[in-house]
Amino acid sequence: MATNRKKWYDYIPHPVVLLFGIIVLTAILSYIIPAGLYERVMVDGRERVVPGSYETIAATPLGILDMFRAIPLGFKAASEIIFVVLASGIMFGILEKSGMVENTVGTIVRKMGTRRQFVLIACMTYLYGLLGVMIGYENNIAMVPIAAVMTLALGGDLVLAAGISVGAITVGFGLSPINPYTVGVGHKIAEMPLFSGAGLRTALCFVGLTLLAWYNIRYFKRIKKDPNRSLGQGLDQEGLQLSRPLETYAISRNNAWVGGIFLLGISIMLFGIFRYGWYINEISAIFLMISILAGLAARMSGSELSETALRSIAVVAPGAFMVGYATSIREAMEMANISDTIAHNLALALEGLPLYSSAVCMSLSQSVINLFIPSGSGQALATLPIMIPLGELLGLTRQSTILAFQIGDGVTNLFNPSLGGLIAMLSMCRVPFDRWLRFIFPLVLIILLMGWVFLVFSVSINWGPI
Repeated sequence: MATNRKKWYDYIPHPVVLLFGIIVLTAILSYIIPAGLYERVMVDGRERVVPGSYETIAATPLGILDMFRAIPLGFKAASEIIFVVLASGIMFGILEKSGMVENTVGTIVRKMGTRRQFVLIACMTYLYGLLGVMIGYENNIAMVPIAAVMTLALGGDLVLAAGISVGAITVGFGLSPINPYTVGVGHKIAEMPLFSGAGLRTALCFVGLTLLAWYNIRYFKRIKKDPNRSLGQGLDQEGLQLSRPLETYAISRNNAWVGGIFLLGISIMLFGIFRYGWYINEISAIFLMISILAGLAARMSGSELSETALRSIAVVAPGAFMVGYATSIREAMEMANISDTIAHNLALALEGLPLYSSAVCMSLSQSVINLFIPSGSGQALATLPIMIPLGELLGLTRQSTILAFQIGDGVTNLFNPSLGGLIAMLSMCRVPFDRWLRFIFPLVLIILLMGWVFLVFSVSINWGPI
């Protein structure tokens, strides 16, 4: 007898409702959780928490006006990321209008053949993971739509495209052995050799990406066998699908010019990131320059260029909105002054636990804190000055404590609704957060378990700085 029993993901509300619910919950918690702050000092140009300096302060509960005021403040705080989403959308819209993206992807698929679909999906997963390891997080936003076009050409859906690109970038960045925002800041706080212990972290990152590649291929097989099981049904694919038979695709001279401008622009952007420390605003500027030059190379008129830009903005505007909306959660937490209280009490809860349990629970506590402090470097500066001395009292090496932090922060970034970069990249794949959560959450549990195996191993060998 058939049943209409709902599954867990059927209860996931619309992303707008979900995020507003978290803001309301923060306002409620501001009346329950005592306000408190750690003393902070400037060290090497960064604010660092002084261990043992936590003190409760006068309560700063959020009223109705404060709760809603957090929303425009969130948009103000996230303005740089919001604009890079818009700039990336404009650039991809012009590249797509020129025909370069479709012709390039169509030619690649024609030459490699669709019979190598699984190999291509695995290779793309590792490639995007490598981008996350080497380049960063928001820096890769322009590469996400390319995965969407390629995945649809192979017969996948937009959710799979997000798994290949957004998932791999997040895993690669979160578990990177050379992540400057988490591992780098952690090693500076712990006064350890920078990026020491890279061997174990490299193995952890590779296994995480391998699990993701397996998960992507498994999902692809499932939707190929039964298209009704696709989570991407009904999503907008306009401008991302191949419009002609594969045998008709070739790269024209004009496509080569446009593609060359794109690659040159990306190369300049990467040089600036690694040589001069460029970040969001500089990346946005490069995207706009690529857009104009690519439009001119494609012989677009001023009107055509302008209309394409506005249509592209319309496509990515919902995602840009969600970035600011998600950042409002952080603003509400800061207004209520309860972030430090949550971190302090989670640290206290670890005292007295057995050695291996304390390591895993430390990682879990960082996962919880990550929902309230989504910035990796911000979380490191706020929690590691507390966690490192606590870890030593519990019998954990500094290296294991930083690994626990990295796993807790990096893995939960896969489903963190307050992480602006995640919401931004999902928007480039046109995948709503609720569908992404249905897709990725089982894998989050698998990678967390795998990470904890590595963490327990690090404790068992008394993992040191080398």
